[in-house]
Amino acid sequence: MIIKAEGIVIKTIPYGESNSIVTLFTREAGKIGVMARGAKKTKSRLSSVVQLFTYGMYVIQKGSGLGTLNQGEVLSSFRSIREDLVKTSYCAYICELLDKTAEENKRNPYLFEHVYQSLRLIDEGTDPEIITLLFEMKMLLTAGVKPQVSQCASCGAQEGNFSFSVREGGFLCERCRRHDPYCLNLSTGAAKILYLFSTLDIQRLGNVSVKKETKNELRTVMDAYMDEYLGVYLKSKKFLSQLNKLDL
Repeated sequence: MIIKAEGIVIKTIPYGESNSIVTLFTREAGKIGVMARGAKKTKSRLSSVVQLFTYGMYVIQKGSGLGTLNQGEVLSSFRSIREDLVKTSYCAYICELLDKTAEENKRNPYLFEHVYQSLRLIDEGTDPEIITLLFEMKMLLTAGVKPQVSQCASCGAQEGNFSFSVREGGFLCERCRRHDPYCLNLSTGAAKILYLFSTLDIQRLGNVSVKKETKNELRTVMDAYMDEYLGVYLKSKKFLSQLNKLDL
């Protein structure tokens, strides 16, 4: 079966002397793996369309296993991402997280749009840390383990000051925080942003400016929660953590 799909390259692995195995996240068919024969040759018509982060249209011979990439057309190479180490690092993490958590051949046009918009916004200069935190929240939703960030996870209270409990799966109000002595303190601003991220369509993000201290709070919460409920090891995350210590 031949399909034409709008896709983003989220992973590429050399195979033999001249081939590449490419993982595409597509609007039409979800995550699919394809063999790009001869793609590593400098004069190959496929060499430009299988680069990491490339957004394009792909013609794929799809079977029961690994498909074959017949041809492709670059719609955007996200050049600014490729030329900036920080942007590259965040986008590599987004793609690896997507690859580790998205199911094969499961169509999800909404998630595809979110991935595309994430790369586009980072390419255009939006704070990559904020885009990544927002993407992590969407992936938790996709995996069915989104934290409760609209009310207290214990009593349902919707007002007041909240802390965050990994064990209880979300916010705890001041009365209920006794249920978890290890809950994380949250500023009012961080709590509001977590709720916003759980409901926001990325296309409505607009200009965003978040204080470094608030981003650090959000990062601590998301790291702890994802370690507990997703449990995936990502090489790109380790590198990103080292990069953030340099405060580039």
